Amino acid sequence: MNNRQIARRLFLAEKTVRNYVSRIFTKLEVHDRAAAVLRARDAGFGDQPDTVLPQHA
Repeated sequence: MNNRQIARRLFLAEKTVRNYVSRIFTKLEVHDRAAAVLRARDAGFGDQPDTVLPQHA
């Protein structure tokens, strides 16, 4: 989700979300969402990249 979508869902100002996301990036020492996702997966959050998901027919 982008900052605007997150703000709407959480009933926050978009600037507040932008500040929170920026703080998270700083703490994780990353520069974008993709790098944050990789860092989270490396830490054990979410599905692991080697997990095989079942295919739907």
